[in-house]
Amino acid sequence: MRIRRILVALKDPAARSLPALGKAAQLARALDAELVLFQALTSALSFDTDTAALGGLKKIERGMREACLTRLERLAQRLRRVGIRVSASAEWDYPAHEAVIRAAVAAGADLIVAEQHAGRHLAAAFLRLTDWELLRLAPLPVLLVKRGGGYRRPKLLAAVDPDQRYAKPAQLDREILEAAALLSRVLKGSLHVVHAYSPLPLTAYSHGALSQEIVTDMQRRSARTAAEKLERVAGRAGIPAARRHLIARHPSDAIEQAAAVTHSAIVVMGALARAGLKRLLIGNTAERVLDHLPCDLLVIKPRGLRAKLPRRRRGVRYFSVPQVAPYR
Repeated sequence: MRIRRILVALKDPAARSLPALGKAAQLARALDAELVLFQALTSALSFDTDTAALGGLKKIERGMREACLTRLERLAQRLRRVGIRVSASAEWDYPAHEAVIRAAVAAGADLIVAEQHAGRHLAAAFLRLTDWELLRLAPLPVLLVKRGGGYRRPKLLAAVDPDQRYAKPAQLDREILEAAALLSRVLKGSLHVVHAYSPLPLTAYSHGALSQEIVTDMQRRSARTAAEKLERVAGRAGIPAARRHLIARHPSDAIEQAAAVTHSAIVVMGALARAGLKRLLIGNTAERVLDHLPCDLLVIKPRGLRAKLPRRRRGVRYFSVPQVAPYR
């Protein structure tokens, strides 16, 4: 895996704190990658007959875009002083997650860095929150930043699933480990791996009441099988046994537990774009991880995935201002 270009999605370049930009800059220096600073202009502009006739709308659009580019360029100049290659872009497009994905694909980015939504992700699949939709629809890796400050010899936790639940591609675990190993190496950190498994097979629940002896034997077999699968995955990646975490819990709970125990700075996990009921079932796990994890989250997509979005930008949204008749 190589990261040559990083797109940073900035909601407000004039904000006093920009944790996503700080960490993206650190990654760019470590990876010798180029930064693309991007802001999506999503506000709707009011439309009335007089303004349209005077060509005022186009002036407003150009003025707002130029003001955004000016702010982005100020940030870019600071980064260039420390040797980072930076470009800036601002475009009228909506919704925000589509605008970011289109800009990343157009720029040939290998990674998107964005800040996480400040609130909880209750019903994120229905509300279409920007960070959630980026994780779901972006065809390239997305790093969601939850904390400020820089990475200092960080611990990275790769969440793998050798059981390949939900028809997950077999190569996704390898890609998760490749990405985690790359960042661990360039940031001079350490790599851990976690695998969540079910202590009892599904067949155990269909056989009615079982003796404690049988249940204990099933649990022992499940643990041994899970350990063998983790050994195959982690062994190929060269992760020592002391950094392998095998946990008999729900995946979101196991990831949260391992991240807390290891004091991880970044959790690396995979995601699949789903529709309908599968989207909701899988999304429930992802929503819990987003809200409960105390650290940043890097989500990897299967290689070769394409964005299922219109390629052309949507441009500016307008809303009409009703003409009020003069009172007589």
